[in-house]
Amino acid sequence: MSKVDALPGRSGIEMHPAALIGLLFAAAFALTWRHLSGHLPAGAWLPVLWRPEINDPQQMLVHYTVFPRIAVALLAGAALGLAGTVCQQVLRNPLAEPSTLGVLNGAYLALAVTTLWAPSLVASGREWIALVGGFAAFLCVFGLTWKRALSPVVLVLAGLIVAYYCAVTTQALVLLNHEYLIGLFIWGAGFLNQQDWNNVTFLAPRLLISFVLIAAMVRPLTLLGFDDETARNLGLGLTRARVCALAIAIALSASVVSVVGVMGFVGLAAPAIVMLSGARRFRDRLIWAPLCGAMLLWLTDELVLLIPPGYREMPAGAVTALIGAPMLLVLLPRLRSTVLVGNLTPSVPPRLENPWRIILFALALLLFVAWIALAVGVGSEGWRWSGLAGIQEFWPWRWPRVVSAMAAGATLAVAGTLLQRMTGNPMAAPEVMGISYGAAMGVIVLLYAFPAHTRLAQIAAGGIGAFLVLALVLLFSRRSEFSPERVLLAGVAMSAAFGAIIAMALATGDPRIGMLLSLLTGSLYQIGPAEALVLAAAALILLVMVPMLSRWLDILPLGAAASRSVGISLGRSRIIIMLLTALLTATATLMVGLLSLVGFIAPHMARMMGAQRALHQAALAAMIGAILMVFADWAGRMVIFPFQMPAGIFAMMLAGPYLIWLLRPRRG
Repeated sequence: MSKVDALPGRSGIEMHPAALIGLLFAAAFALTWRHLSGHLPAGAWLPVLWRPEINDPQQMLVHYTVFPRIAVALLAGAALGLAGTVCQQVLRNPLAEPSTLGVLNGAYLALAVTTLWAPSLVASGREWIALVGGFAAFLCVFGLTWKRALSPVVLVLAGLIVAYYCAVTTQALVLLNHEYLIGLFIWGAGFLNQQDWNNVTFLAPRLLISFVLIAAMVRPLTLLGFDDETARNLGLGLTRARVCALAIAIALSASVVSVVGVMGFVGLAAPAIVMLSGARRFRDRLIWAPLCGAMLLWLTDELVLLIPPGYREMPAGAVTALIGAPMLLVLLPRLRSTVLVGNLTPSVPPRLENPWRIILFALALLLFVAWIALAVGVGSEGWRWSGLAGIQEFWPWRWPRVVSAMAAGATLAVAGTLLQRMTGNPMAAPEVMGISYGAAMGVIVLLYAFPAHTRLAQIAAGGIGAFLVLALVLLFSRRSEFSPERVLLAGVAMSAAFGAIIAMALATGDPRIGMLLSLLTGSLYQIGPAEALVLAAAALILLVMVPMLSRWLDILPLGAAASRSVGISLGRSRIIIMLLTALLTATATLMVGLLSLVGFIAPHMARMMGAQRALHQAALAAMIGAILMVFADWAGRMVIFPFQMPAGIFAMMLAGPYLIWLLRPRRG
């Protein structure tokens, strides 16, 4: 039996997929009845659907906007549910869907680039732009994983890398061209507004053809649910079958993106929900997941239409995540753990006899990189290496950024170290688990509720948001003892939910959006001396607390039984570590945004250098994180001078090669 199919339900009451979809249908139909009744009496609906009176504006409105909108929601939801089902089956991975393969973000980036530099192409139609962008992203993923025979785990992680790259590049473009790409915010969040039936006639045949092709491949796709060796013994060509199935899924999802924008989370939530509701076999999921996706998106759109007239319409794609994420979190405890990321843990060399030597070397390297950031720059006359006098000249402008970058890198790295040791999970990190999104949400709430506030208030608000998200993620994954699959799924769900709220904030066009964009992308160019001192002091105070927890951090990775046997209170120790992690994440998020991935990379690099004790790993990770972030901020100032690239975005670009290196083939 395949790893995906081997997901038995827990004992007790189980909701069949048909019952779940029936509930979604009933809710969506009731809201649709209410909506349509406001336009026309029920007896006139069917005649208006087929042949409206041309001289009746209300009938024309219903025929060309209301009914096509419902149809597009059903078709788009079904298409994404089908695409997600195929991706999860082919890759034997509950995290796989078009967005994790970079398709959606690739289409989004393609539209942003075309809008800026070739707007005439957008005017002629954006369908092919999104298709080209989605396929280009997939081809990048394909190229990264070809030598590994499209290994399921490697393929998904390569997809995440490409998706992150597309996301951070789009964010950089949006930050530099906000006034030109404000419309892209709305499209990117996912809207279902329709003016005619063209999109229905565009999607319907593509969905039908894709479903027929996938149905014809049921047997080979079912065999792909087994491990590779079993599938080969049964005579199945793995690479060819995977490429064909993924090509169909990607083409279908790119078509949806070209019509309605980025409807994130449907492709992940619909297959996961029906699978966790009892649809074990691929044949069953092939039927129920598209239906679930259709009902989920239809219900979402009807909820969007409940917003009172006069307010800016909320993006349906964002609301879908708000609905799907809680549903996935509720069903998450029933997911049986699978071997998903165990082979991603890098081999660790023997422990160093004197790790403080390499820590001191890292400190010296950090000081050298900081000196480069202060002394080396580029201007109208080209590159310039400043002496002591030059450093003094630029000191008031450069030192706040260097200090802030150091503090941000160190705090993110230590936060990642704390998480990985507390959960015993090598994939845990503030960015991966959605904690950074929680910190950003806390700051956003403060920004809108109390416009006049201080940096300390931002740290406090971000800390509260980060702590709440961390507590929820750990709550939903504690039954599996924080297995990588549960933590990642919970983190994806929380990131999707809070990312949806952030997308809605971006789509409002509020004048405070500039500050929000700086927060999300991690820009340090607005950091002043006073703010830098406050953030650095907060980071220093938090980092000083870490040695006090070193005993807990050394023992907790051994498991709950070992921790209790030596007298450690799991509840108290975890709460204290969670609080410290939340504050560290909030402090860093205020400076470098959400996508740096330093919190994931630095702890791994420290362990690979031989720093295996908690205190040694935290210290070395802090040095590595600070070096990465200082260099990222300096390079971000130099690469596109006189423009600037946010440090968080550039750090992500530096992180990508390391993540790719982690996926390299290993001997033995």
